[in-house]
Amino acid sequence: MLGANISEVAIPIIASIMLSASLFQMGLLGAVAYLPYLFMSLFAGAWLDRKPKRPFLIVADVTRGVLLLLIPFAWWQHMLTIPLLLVITVLVGFCSVVSDIAGSSILPSLVERTELVDANSKLELSSSVSNIGGNAIGGAIVQALTAPFAMMFNAVLYVVSGLFTALIKKKEPTPEATDEERSIWRDIAEGAAFVVNNVTIRTLTLATLVANFFAMALEPVFLVYITRTLHLAPFYIGLVLSSSGLGAFVGALIAGPLSRRIPLGKLLVLTSIVVGLASLLTPLATFMPTLIAVILLVAMHIIDAAAIIVCNINLRSYRTSITPDNMQGRMTASIRTVVMGMSPLGAIFGGLLGGWVGIQFALIITALGILSAAGVIGFSRIRKVVRPAESPEPDGPSEDDSDGSTESTGSTESNEVTA
Repeated sequence: MLGANISEVAIPIIASIMLSASLFQMGLLGAVAYLPYLFMSLFAGAWLDRKPKRPFLIVADVTRGVLLLLIPFAWWQHMLTIPLLLVITVLVGFCSVVSDIAGSSILPSLVERTELVDANSKLELSSSVSNIGGNAIGGAIVQALTAPFAMMFNAVLYVVSGLFTALIKKKEPTPEATDEERSIWRDIAEGAAFVVNNVTIRTLTLATLVANFFAMALEPVFLVYITRTLHLAPFYIGLVLSSSGLGAFVGALIAGPLSRRIPLGKLLVLTSIVVGLASLLTPLATFMPTLIAVILLVAMHIIDAAAIIVCNINLRSYRTSITPDNMQGRMTASIRTVVMGMSPLGAIFGGLLGGWVGIQFALIITALGILSAAGVIGFSRIRKVVRPAESPEPDGPSEDDSDGSTESTGSTESNEVTA
């Protein structure tokens, strides 16, 4: 994660400063990072469900390190160009897809299902720390070593990551034998059918899709709002945007304790509501002095990010706990493809909406859209779920299958709930 965050800082700097990339080329560099997720996730998920995942995690890390070493080598040979940087970004993205899906899919085989919330909390904690530290370290390394040589440091990080993965002692269960001639399209279809036919996972996916779509729509509107409406200085803008990292760190710390004190369904609804309400506070900054407005926006970002992380950890743990091991990769890939595919559309929608109704109303509409995700869960049976299932469903479920979760009945026994 630290390597990925340093790359996010260093590669754009290389393109902008050293290669004098145009605005179109800078936008293209950002866009190609999404392509592997859109076009490879489904195949990677189906393929990884057939294989042990740890070797591919190791290969993905080492390959990313090697690919990043091409940047300083090409610079030294005076061969570094924008097209080459685009190719390297895409190839690194393919490795990241494999790493992300395999990392999520291998987790249930490394910990007990009752430990999924704690395990996901640790991963989110790592993510938030690396997000905060990666940007700062990346900037410092670029300044000290120049951007191409910062990639050499980054390559070492990926190799070390692969080494750590290789040192995991717990043996991964061998996937069930499958017919190698069986069409991968059939495996992909089974994964998509599992997500669609399992009413619980379908509902959670819909809630995630709605929240992400409107969050992406809010992003360009918010950036215009703080730069052109509030006229914040760059220092204040950086302070506001970086506060999300602090919120994510807090969210990762409190996710476990909250999940032990608040029933799962209520916690998902509550955190979704908090995210929506925090976004609704944004337009209030218009009527405040600059310093007070910045304090409000920082507080909003901290609360917003913390609630998102708590929700994500518990939602992901719940989703994982009710999915069979042989379906983990395809389930993750199917959901990621849908959500990632809609994210760019959300950003376009936000830009069009802001131009049509104005910045203030666009902020309110997108915040209400985010808030509606709470309704998706709140009006389903998921709101009554007390805790994630301790074991997955034995087979791919249909509409009538139980999700394996428990609902409090006021007695010493717990009944299964069909969410």
